[in-house]
Amino acid sequence: MAKKVGILFGMEDTFPWAFIDKVNELGKGKVIAESVQIDKVQQGIDYGYDVIIDRISQEVPFYRAYLKNASLLGTAVINNPFWWSADEKFFNNCLSLQIGVPVPKTILLPSNARPDDTTDKSFRNLKAPLDWDYIFNYIGFPAYMKPHSGGGWKSVYRVENPEDLFKKHGETGQLVMMLQEEIVFEDYYRVYCLGQKYVHIMPYEPRNEPHLRYVTEPKTKGEEHKKLMEKIHDYTIKLNKALGYDFNTVEFAIRNGVPYAIDFCNPAPDADINSVGQTNFNWIVEHAAKLAIEKALAHTEKQNNTSWGTFLKSAIASAKPKAKKTVSKKEIKPKAVVKKPTPKKTATKPAKNVVKKAVAKPKANKKTTTAKSKSTSKKK
Repeated sequence: MAKKVGILFGMEDTFPWAFIDKVNELGKGKVIAESVQIDKVQQGIDYGYDVIIDRISQEVPFYRAYLKNASLLGTAVINNPFWWSADEKFFNNCLSLQIGVPVPKTILLPSNARPDDTTDKSFRNLKAPLDWDYIFNYIGFPAYMKPHSGGGWKSVYRVENPEDLFKKHGETGQLVMMLQEEIVFEDYYRVYCLGQKYVHIMPYEPRNEPHLRYVTEPKTKGEEHKKLMEKIHDYTIKLNKALGYDFNTVEFAIRNGVPYAIDFCNPAPDADINSVGQTNFNWIVEHAAKLAIEKALAHTEKQNNTSWGTFLKSAIASAKPKAKKTVSKKEIKPKAVVKKPTPKKTATKPAKNVVKKAVAKPKANKKTTTAKSKSTSKKK
């Protein structure tokens, strides 16, 4: 019986159909592909897909729930719907520091407007004002402010000074924002990474109009360029292995020869031929199909087939109790029995003060002083 691959998508029209055609071409009847078809979603039911490529569930919660059910029952979902639900960009930056990938200096900012169903009392743990002097000195200006979760270059601001920051922060509503140092780059790259192993590095100019961002050339040459490409390749693999993403892009801004990871939480990255161009489009279609076929052929029924990152794997492994060493009966040697002489009975006197109290009440001082302090905080 042929293995079945599905792709779940929304408004995009070039990549999904090209992907389906390529899987059906390379699968040679052993693996077939189609657009996912849903007419009902019953809990605990497997709807027959060995692999599903997810391109839309970040926008449609109904699809995300469908994919979690599918993953639980053994479908290899690309990308992992559980981790995708939990992930966000500020955490990505924190993890990058832990695994040795350079990132811009970043501060998390609370939302300008309170979340629904909260009051001032909900924020009694948050000092007001924040330590703005430290924040401004640490980040510097100009800087960039963007949502800590989300993508598509939505709600991204360049801020020139504190006044500009406060003004623009006032436009962000309930979004939790990140304030990030500006990396003045001499070169920039966007990188496809599939299956945590297939890497395609693309020169990219984020300041151009969307349809012209991939129309650019590398600024480095020769041996310097070769070393830079190797470092970008290694950083890309390291990040995606840690996060567990099988379909992602990573963006690097190059400053003084150092690649800084700018954006690497893109589990449904742009793959439209009209923006990425024919060459990049051909690569992503070919390798996405190749990955889906590999996953389908490796699929094992009623087992987890969805990828998990090394960050979570190591956390789970460290929490497991160590197995106790078992000793076989043959290894147990009987102890030699030695007869001890019977001691003579002697009369003993009870010892005095053998047991002392562990906690003794302190003696009360004749004079005690109390200090009264007035609260300097205002009720909020």
